[in-house]
Amino acid sequence: MARYHTLGSIPRKRHTTFEKTEGGLYQEELFGTAGFSGISSLLYHIYPPTVVNEVKDLGSVAPKIGIEKNMKALSFKGFSIQSEEDFLESRKTLFVNNDLHIGLAAPKGFSKTYFYKNADADEMLFIHKGSGKLNTCHGSISFKYGDYVIIPKGIIYQIEFDSEDNRILYVESFEPIFTPKRYRNNFGQLLEHSPFCERDFRLPENLKTLDLKGDFKVKVKKQGNMWEYTYGNHPFDVVGWDGFHYPFAFSIHDFEPITGRIHQPPPVHQTWESAGFVVCSFVPRMYDYHPKSIPAPYHHSNIDSDELLYYVDGDFMSRNNIEKGQLTLHPGGIPHGPHPGAIERSVGKKFTEELAVMIDPFRPLSITEKALKLQVEDYYKSWKTN
Repeated sequence: MARYHTLGSIPRKRHTTFEKTEGGLYQEELFGTAGFSGISSLLYHIYPPTVVNEVKDLGSVAPKIGIEKNMKALSFKGFSIQSEEDFLESRKTLFVNNDLHIGLAAPKGFSKTYFYKNADADEMLFIHKGSGKLNTCHGSISFKYGDYVIIPKGIIYQIEFDSEDNRILYVESFEPIFTPKRYRNNFGQLLEHSPFCERDFRLPENLKTLDLKGDFKVKVKKQGNMWEYTYGNHPFDVVGWDGFHYPFAFSIHDFEPITGRIHQPPPVHQTWESAGFVVCSFVPRMYDYHPKSIPAPYHHSNIDSDELLYYVDGDFMSRNNIEKGQLTLHPGGIPHGPHPGAIERSVGKKFTEELAVMIDPFRPLSITEKALKLQVEDYYKSWKTN
């Protein structure tokens, strides 16, 4: 995130001695991506972050593909995924390409026996149900219904859930996730026409330094494989840090919709972007106010991208028979649009309460075996009228 932040104690100059009161030096770590040219943070540990007692190969966690190439409109009942005890075990990857993985999770908790690091991808967790706290060596971030939680790749974390009733939509992005470029100036500041501003983002706080030695297991995902590193020091032994590379949260309820006299195209809803996809937030908003406007979206052809919609809450005006947690996938190359009757129903309406997350990948999605178990039969025929 292109915004400077710091917590805890740090020396006045980087790469200089930072002495402990009891003697010895704190251990500096440059934490970032893209070699030395990307955004980064400097972390100061009590102990070297390199003390490893054991490494185990836990095997492949790569998703199994059910449909590699798809040209049918499909839908899936996301809430059909059963709750599971542990966070990692509950994650079910449903759609994949070379840029991202998309999945759902219904964890009852996060086991205290391990920490987790995704060394492959940035993670976007959208909290559909539940609340809790993300804990990292950068500090903690509380989250609740409607929050996007962005965790850059390589950050070790644990999650404390407040209850066992949790539903999460997640994206693993193999390139960094940013706010859209058109909403930022040359210095990274969000501009006046942006649908959100810096005040809306929640950064890490309450840095808690844990001075503990022992065996601390960190599950590390790399190249579709899971590894178990046993470190000799607690991963959260950081006394201070500063920089631009850290987790953060943003609520979909803080997205301020852009509206107009006639129907606005989907990019006005854009919230995040990466090299291979964009994410949009559809939120409660006033409808178009031209006297002859049609609030329902017009038919359109996704020639260059698939469209994946995750329905969160409210009245889904353009679709018939849609439930919370349901997903629709409209593949690139063919047109799609409102269900029969949706255009007519929308005329004269002034407001919508819909809440949905849309992910548009620029390369086709393959569908996993786990996704096929959630499929709504013959969804692609749902535009037929008798």
